[in-house]
Amino acid sequence: MKSKKDKTAAQIVALSRAPEKITTPELIKGLFADFIEFHGDRNYQDDQAIVAGIGTFKKKPVTIIATDKGVSPKERIAKNFGCPSPGGYKKALRLAKQAEKFNRPVIAFVNTSGAYPGRSAEEHGQGEAIARNLLEFSTLKVPFVTVIFGEGGSGGALALACGDEVWMLENSMYSVLSPEGFASILWKDSRRSDEACEIMQLTPASLLKNDVIEGIIPEHRSHRQTIAEIAKVLDERLQKLEKLTPEQLLSKRHSRFRKF
Repeated sequence: MKSKKDKTAAQIVALSRAPEKITTPELIKGLFADFIEFHGDRNYQDDQAIVAGIGTFKKKPVTIIATDKGVSPKERIAKNFGCPSPGGYKKALRLAKQAEKFNRPVIAFVNTSGAYPGRSAEEHGQGEAIARNLLEFSTLKVPFVTVIFGEGGSGGALALACGDEVWMLENSMYSVLSPEGFASILWKDSRRSDEACEIMQLTPASLLKNDVIEGIIPEHRSHRQTIAEIAKVLDERLQKLEKLTPEQLLSKRHSRFRKF
Protein backbone atom coordinates (compact mmCIF):
# COMPACT_ATOMS: atom_id res chain seq x y z
CA MET A 1 0.00 0.00 0.00
CA LYS A 2 1.28 3.48 -0.86
CA SER A 3 1.61 6.15 1.80
CA LYS A 4 0.09 9.57 1.24
CA LYS A 5 3.51 10.89 0.25
CA ASP A 6 4.12 8.22 -2.41
CA LYS A 7 3.29 9.17 -5.97
CA THR A 8 1.62 6.78 -8.37
CA ALA A 9 3.30 6.04 -11.68
CA ALA A 10 0.62 8.08 -13.44
CA GLN A 11 1.32 11.06 -11.18
CA ILE A 12 5.05 10.84 -11.94
CA VAL A 13 4.32 10.75 -15.67
CA ALA A 14 2.12 13.84 -15.31
CA LEU A 15 4.87 15.65 -13.38
CA SER A 16 7.46 14.69 -16.00
CA ARG A 17 5.34 16.57 -18.55
CA ALA A 18 4.31 19.48 -16.31
CA PRO A 19 4.71 23.06 -17.62
CA GLU A 20 6.72 24.00 -14.52
CA LYS A 21 9.37 21.33 -15.24
CA ILE A 22 12.92 22.68 -15.29
CA THR A 23 13.99 23.65 -18.81
CA THR A 24 17.08 23.00 -20.90
CA PRO A 25 18.20 26.66 -20.91
CA GLU A 26 17.92 26.73 -17.11
CA LEU A 27 20.06 23.62 -16.79
CA ILE A 28 22.74 24.90 -19.15
CA LYS A 29 22.86 28.35 -17.57
CA GLY A 30 22.84 26.97 -14.02
CA LEU A 31 25.42 24.22 -14.49
CA PHE A 32 27.93 25.46 -17.06
CA ALA A 33 30.05 28.55 -17.44
CA ASP A 34 31.11 29.98 -20.80
CA PHE A 35 28.66 27.84 -22.80
CA ILE A 36 29.13 28.11 -26.56
CA GLU A 37 26.44 26.52 -28.72
CA PHE A 38 27.42 24.68 -31.90
CA HIS A 39 25.02 24.38 -34.83
CA GLY A 40 24.35 21.96 -37.67
CA ASP A 41 25.07 18.36 -38.56
CA ARG A 42 27.47 19.29 -41.41
CA ASN A 43 25.04 17.65 -43.79
CA TYR A 44 21.68 19.33 -44.28
CA GLN A 45 20.09 20.50 -41.04
CA ASP A 46 20.45 22.38 -37.77
CA ASP A 47 17.79 20.67 -35.68
CA GLN A 48 16.62 23.05 -32.95
CA ALA A 49 15.34 20.17 -30.82
CA ILE A 50 18.97 19.44 -29.92
CA VAL A 51 21.03 22.10 -28.17
CA ALA A 52 24.71 21.18 -28.10
CA GLY A 53 28.00 22.88 -27.39
CA ILE A 54 30.93 23.20 -25.02
CA GLY A 55 31.26 24.83 -21.63
CA THR A 56 33.03 24.45 -18.31
CA PHE A 57 31.80 22.45 -15.33
CA LYS A 58 33.74 22.92 -12.09
CA LYS A 59 36.34 24.76 -14.19
CA LYS A 60 36.82 21.76 -16.50
CA PRO A 61 35.81 21.73 -20.21
CA VAL A 62 32.89 19.45 -21.09
CA THR A 63 30.61 18.83 -24.05
CA ILE A 64 26.88 19.32 -23.46
CA ILE A 65 24.13 17.69 -25.54
CA ALA A 66 20.50 18.31 -24.63
CA THR A 67 17.01 17.95 -26.03
CA ASP A 68 14.95 21.12 -25.81
CA LYS A 69 11.15 21.32 -25.96
CA GLY A 70 11.07 25.10 -26.00
CA VAL A 71 8.88 27.35 -23.87
CA SER A 72 6.76 29.60 -26.08
CA PRO A 73 4.36 28.16 -28.70
CA LYS A 74 6.65 29.44 -31.47
CA GLU A 75 9.70 27.75 -29.90
CA ARG A 76 7.85 24.49 -29.34
CA ILE A 77 6.79 24.30 -32.98
CA ALA A 78 10.31 25.13 -34.20
CA LYS A 79 11.74 22.41 -31.93
CA ASN A 80 9.09 19.79 -32.79
CA PHE A 81 8.16 19.82 -29.08
CA GLY A 82 11.56 18.36 -28.24
CA CYS A 83 11.42 15.48 -30.70
CA PRO A 84 14.74 15.38 -32.59
CA SER A 85 15.09 14.78 -36.32
CA PRO A 86 18.00 12.89 -37.92
CA GLY A 87 19.98 16.14 -38.13
CA GLY A 88 19.72 16.50 -34.35
CA TYR A 89 21.14 13.07 -33.68
CA LYS A 90 23.89 13.67 -36.23
CA LYS A 91 24.71 16.98 -34.55
CA ALA A 92 24.91 15.18 -31.21
CA LEU A 93 27.25 12.58 -32.69
CA ARG A 94 29.43 15.26 -34.28
CA LEU A 95 29.86 16.99 -30.92
CA ALA A 96 30.50 13.68 -29.11
CA LYS A 97 33.25 12.71 -31.55
CA GLN A 98 34.77 16.16 -31.15
CA ALA A 99 34.69 15.65 -27.38
CA GLU A 100 36.56 12.38 -27.81
CA LYS A 101 39.20 14.09 -29.95
CA PHE A 102 39.85 16.74 -27.30
CA ASN A 103 39.35 14.39 -24.32
CA ARG A 104 36.27 16.15 -22.93
CA PRO A 105 33.55 14.31 -20.95
CA VAL A 106 30.08 14.33 -22.50
CA ILE A 107 27.00 15.24 -20.45
CA ALA A 108 23.57 14.69 -22.01
CA PHE A 109 20.20 15.95 -20.80
CA VAL A 110 17.07 14.23 -22.05
CA ASN A 111 13.45 15.38 -22.05
CA THR A 112 11.72 14.03 -25.14
CA SER A 113 8.64 11.96 -25.88
CA GLY A 114 10.66 10.34 -28.69
CA ALA A 115 12.25 10.95 -32.05
CA TYR A 116 10.31 13.11 -34.52
CA PRO A 117 7.99 10.76 -36.46
CA GLY A 118 7.31 13.01 -39.46
CA ARG A 119 7.76 12.08 -43.10
CA SER A 120 10.82 14.31 -43.54
CA ALA A 121 12.58 12.53 -40.67
CA GLU A 122 11.96 9.14 -42.24
CA GLU A 123 13.12 10.38 -45.63
CA HIS A 124 16.42 11.50 -44.10
CA GLY A 125 17.06 8.24 -42.22
CA GLN A 126 15.71 8.62 -38.70
CA GLY A 127 16.24 4.95 -37.83
CA GLU A 128 19.78 4.91 -39.18
CA ALA A 129 20.70 8.11 -37.31
CA ILE A 130 19.52 6.63 -34.00
CA ALA A 131 21.27 3.33 -34.67
CA ARG A 132 24.48 5.16 -35.59
CA ASN A 133 24.43 7.00 -32.27
CA LEU A 134 23.93 3.75 -30.36
CA LEU A 135 26.94 2.24 -32.13
CA GLU A 136 29.26 5.24 -31.95
CA PHE A 137 28.43 6.29 -28.39
CA SER A 138 29.06 2.77 -27.15
CA THR A 139 32.70 3.07 -28.26
CA LEU A 140 33.33 6.67 -27.21
CA LYS A 141 36.60 6.81 -25.26
CA VAL A 142 35.56 9.58 -22.85
CA PRO A 143 33.12 9.60 -19.91
CA PHE A 144 29.48 9.95 -20.96
CA VAL A 145 26.76 10.63 -18.37
CA THR A 146 23.07 11.17 -19.16
CA VAL A 147 20.46 12.86 -16.97
CA ILE A 148 16.80 12.28 -17.86
CA PHE A 149 14.94 15.26 -16.41
CA GLY A 150 11.48 14.87 -17.93
CA GLU A 151 10.26 12.37 -20.48
CA GLY A 152 12.59 9.69 -21.79
CA GLY A 153 10.71 8.18 -24.68
CA SER A 154 11.76 5.22 -26.81
CA GLY A 155 14.78 5.19 -29.13
CA GLY A 156 14.63 8.96 -29.29
CA ALA A 157 15.85 9.05 -25.68
CA LEU A 158 18.04 5.93 -25.83
CA ALA A 159 20.08 7.50 -28.63
CA LEU A 160 21.37 9.99 -26.04
CA ALA A 161 21.47 7.58 -23.08
CA CYS A 162 23.86 4.86 -24.19
CA GLY A 163 26.96 6.00 -22.34
CA ASP A 164 28.43 5.08 -18.96
CA GLU A 165 25.68 6.10 -16.55
CA VAL A 166 22.05 7.23 -16.65
CA TRP A 167 20.52 9.25 -13.82
CA MET A 168 16.95 10.50 -13.51
CA LEU A 169 15.21 13.30 -11.68
CA GLU A 170 12.63 11.85 -9.31
CA ASN A 171 9.72 13.20 -11.38
CA SER A 172 10.74 11.75 -14.73
CA MET A 173 10.00 8.70 -16.85
CA TYR A 174 11.93 6.37 -19.17
CA SER A 175 10.12 3.87 -21.35
CA VAL A 176 9.93 2.11 -24.68
CA LEU A 177 6.82 4.12 -25.64
CA SER A 178 4.27 6.43 -24.10
CA PRO A 179 1.63 5.05 -21.69
CA GLU A 180 -1.04 6.21 -24.14
CA GLY A 181 0.63 4.26 -26.94
CA PHE A 182 0.97 1.19 -24.72
CA ALA A 183 -2.70 1.31 -23.76
CA SER A 184 -3.76 1.80 -27.39
CA ILE A 185 -1.77 -1.24 -28.51
CA LEU A 186 -2.60 -3.57 -25.61
CA TRP A 187 -6.23 -2.62 -24.93
CA LYS A 188 -7.18 -0.49 -27.95
CA ASP A 189 -8.04 2.24 -25.45
CA SER A 190 -5.66 5.14 -24.75
CA ARG A 191 -7.88 6.20 -21.84
CA ARG A 192 -6.35 3.37 -19.83
CA SER A 193 -2.98 5.11 -19.83
CA ASP A 194 -2.93 5.43 -16.02
CA GLU A 195 -3.21 1.66 -15.78
CA ALA A 196 -0.44 1.31 -18.35
CA CYS A 197 1.84 3.55 -16.29
CA GLU A 198 1.74 1.07 -13.41
CA ILE A 199 2.46 -1.94 -15.64
CA MET A 200 5.29 -0.41 -17.66
CA GLN A 201 7.63 0.21 -14.68
CA LEU A 202 8.74 3.50 -16.19
CA THR A 203 9.33 5.37 -12.94
CA PRO A 204 12.82 6.11 -11.59
CA ALA A 205 12.25 3.85 -8.57
CA SER A 206 11.26 0.86 -10.74
CA LEU A 207 14.13 1.43 -13.16
CA LEU A 208 16.65 1.71 -10.32
CA LYS A 209 15.32 -1.49 -8.77
CA ASN A 210 15.83 -3.27 -12.11
CA ASP A 211 19.37 -1.82 -12.54
CA VAL A 212 18.42 0.12 -15.68
CA ILE A 213 19.68 3.41 -14.22
CA GLU A 214 22.42 4.32 -11.78
CA GLY A 215 20.48 6.62 -9.49
CA ILE A 216 17.71 9.11 -8.76
CA ILE A 217 18.33 12.82 -8.27
CA PRO A 218 16.06 14.68 -5.82
CA GLU A 219 13.82 17.28 -7.45
CA HIS A 220 12.66 20.45 -5.71
CA ARG A 221 10.15 23.18 -6.41
CA SER A 222 13.13 25.50 -6.51
CA HIS A 223 14.90 24.94 -9.81
CA ARG A 224 18.07 26.34 -8.27
CA GLN A 225 18.02 23.57 -5.66
CA THR A 226 17.40 20.96 -8.35
CA ILE A 227 20.38 22.25 -10.33
CA ALA A 228 22.52 22.02 -7.19
CA GLU A 229 21.48 18.37 -6.76
CA ILE A 230 22.37 17.60 -10.39
CA ALA A 231 25.71 19.37 -10.05
CA LYS A 232 26.59 17.30 -6.99
CA VAL A 233 25.89 14.03 -8.82
CA LEU A 234 27.73 15.07 -11.99
CA ASP A 235 30.78 16.21 -10.04
CA GLU A 236 31.00 12.93 -8.14
CA ARG A 237 30.38 10.65 -11.11
CA LEU A 238 32.69 12.45 -13.54
CA GLN A 239 35.53 12.41 -11.02
CA LYS A 240 35.21 8.62 -10.73
CA LEU A 241 34.83 8.00 -14.46
CA GLU A 242 37.76 10.22 -15.36
CA LYS A 243 40.07 8.03 -13.26
CA LEU A 244 39.43 5.09 -15.60
CA THR A 245 41.54 4.38 -18.66
CA PRO A 246 39.71 4.31 -22.02
CA GLU A 247 39.95 0.51 -22.00
CA GLN A 248 38.42 0.28 -18.51
CA LEU A 249 35.73 2.79 -19.45
CA LEU A 250 34.67 0.80 -22.52
CA SER A 251 34.79 -2.52 -20.67
CA LYS A 252 32.48 -1.23 -17.92
CA ARG A 253 30.17 0.42 -20.45
CA HIS A 254 29.82 -2.72 -22.53
CA SER A 255 29.22 -4.83 -19.41
CA ARG A 256 26.49 -2.40 -18.36
CA PHE A 257 24.51 -2.99 -21.55
CA ARG A 258 25.19 -6.71 -21.86
CA LYS A 259 23.34 -7.35 -18.60
CA PHE A 260 20.11 -6.17 -20.25
